[in-house]
Amino acid sequence: MIAKHLISDVVPVLRKTDKGQKALNWMDVFRVSHLPVVDENKYLGTISDKMIYDLDLIDAVIAEQDVKLSTPHVHYSQHIFEIASIMYKLKLSVVPVLDEKHSYLGVITLYDLARRFSNLYSVHEPGGVILLEMNTHDYSLSQIAQIVESNDVKILSSFINRVPGTKSLLVTIKLNTIDLSAVIQTLERYNYNVKAVYMDDSALNDLYDDRFEQFMKYMNF
Repeated sequence: MIAKHLISDVVPVLRKTDKGQKALNWMDVFRVSHLPVVDENKYLGTISDKMIYDLDLIDAVIAEQDVKLSTPHVHYSQHIFEIASIMYKLKLSVVPVLDEKHSYLGVITLYDLARRFSNLYSVHEPGGVILLEMNTHDYSLSQIAQIVESNDVKILSSFINRVPGTKSLLVTIKLNTIDLSAVIQTLERYNYNVKAVYMDDSALNDLYDDRFEQFMKYMNF
């Protein structure tokens, strides 16, 4: 999934003749803390609510102030993982998208990014989830997949998290079936530590909510 497929169709742009108060009003409406400033299709930079307050730009026209706007952006062909990395590193609520000629195309919001990640990881597909804990050196997705598929089950998505301060990994696998008993038995037979299992809808919803909250905290860090 690349940037041009993630562009929001609702978040507006600021013009250089707009005032800081207008920017703050729009930020409040669209629940973002950054907005792009554009002159026709030329991207001038991004302004944040913090900049408006710090520089006392509430009643000022943006173009009339000696303000150096930051110019974070991604290009339309960049992958969603690159976009997430840039938004995380720069603590952005939106990131502008430019074409090969550096012309402005639109913005990607943090919310849209999180929503697309939920699709990417098959969050809404029916199935159960198994959480494994293991040493970093023991991790082998190919072996885990072989064990799962030996039970006529498929992995829909997977992701890993490091346990802070340890050499352990938490490996989450989403499978295409709710009945995970056979897979669990096989994993345990191969000495995998099954830390948690989510098979019913309420538990899965709690897990997805928790993962979504973790993602949003990560992106807003």
